[in-house]
Amino acid sequence: MRPLRYLAATGAIAVLCVVTSPAHAERFRVGRLLCFSEPRVGLVLGSAQALRCVFTALRPPRQYVYEGRIRRVGLDLGVTSAGTLSWAVFARNSRIGPATLRGSYVGASGNVAIGPGLGANVLIGGSRRTIMLQPISVERSIGLNLAAGVTQLTLGPRGQR
Repeated sequence: MRPLRYLAATGAIAVLCVVTSPAHAERFRVGRLLCFSEPRVGLVLGSAQALRCVFTALRPPRQYVYEGRIRRVGLDLGVTSAGTLSWAVFARNSRIGPATLRGSYVGASGNVAIGPGLGANVLIGGSRRTIMLQPISVERSIGLNLAAGVTQLTLGPRGQR
């Protein structure tokens, strides 16, 4: 029951981060970001993972490949296999190019894995804080892990597919 409390607390913090976001401008859904992670070992106070991400823009329909790194600071215990993270991407305008998602995103996260696992991440950032990765992402992995804390995602462009 305790892991669920941590996950619920992290979710509440994440919602507060989104609600109190300084960017009040209307946002447009511009696509989906799908990231593939390497196996991870939680180091009690944090972890780091390399990512390969594909952003699929809605209009015009294009794909852009990014390389990234996700770092978590907070409680992170256990081991997980390679996994996937998926976000809907929102922006202040609908113009998207090959480096639009480049930048650093910060927010709250939490995940629980006992065999199959799920997680939630709330991240805001990018170029001049104009991009928001949907309020709650879906993270899938397999392992034995409990994580909750602050997350930083850094994306760098790698080209067009």
